[in-house]
Amino acid sequence: MNINTRAEVVLNRLKTRYPVLKTALNWENPWQLLIATVLSAQCTDKQVNKITPELFRKWPEPVDLAHAPLDQVAEVIRSAGFYRNKSKNIIASAKIIVSKFEGKVPSSMEDLLVLPGVARKTANIVLSGAFGLNEGIAVDTHVKRIAFRLGFTSSSNPVIIEKELMNIFVRQDWANLNHMLVFFGREVCTARKPGCAVCELSDICPRKGL
Repeated sequence: MNINTRAEVVLNRLKTRYPVLKTALNWENPWQLLIATVLSAQCTDKQVNKITPELFRKWPEPVDLAHAPLDQVAEVIRSAGFYRNKSKNIIASAKIIVSKFEGKVPSSMEDLLVLPGVARKTANIVLSGAFGLNEGIAVDTHVKRIAFRLGFTSSSNPVIIEKELMNIFVRQDWANLNHMLVFFGREVCTARKPGCAVCELSDICPRKGL
């Protein structure tokens, strides 16, 4: 089976498994999705969802967070991990959004990458989730692992993996692919012990058991 045929089978089977898709993060607007995604680095979505209600209650808009005391923000997001750097980044991002983008989260990859703490993964999630734009494929630890196991890449570089996946899958499926691989990585193809015995992709997996 060639790589394109395998990709089509993977996509169809995962679409059957996950007919309805949405991010596990709770958010109501582009600003909330941006901040929640930044906080989710090295932190579970479940934990982020416990933090953001209080964060957005205290500082609901970019202009509010831009003027927030660093120590207070750090205290609210402490349980997110790496909270000192994350506090600095989200406050700095809020200031840039207010000063450069009129208080609105930008809707282009180029502009999002200007924001501290925002790399392509975060930008892709915001663009697809908040603006419906498929500019790329968000590559996190789950996507990285499963793309390797399914033989879609031999690289460990997220930027290279993203480009390879973009060449294999059609643009309209990029956002959903991220969601499906993330959920599949949490539920079946886990890092510690892949569930090959119950995996609906095991018969076409070139690196089964790795």
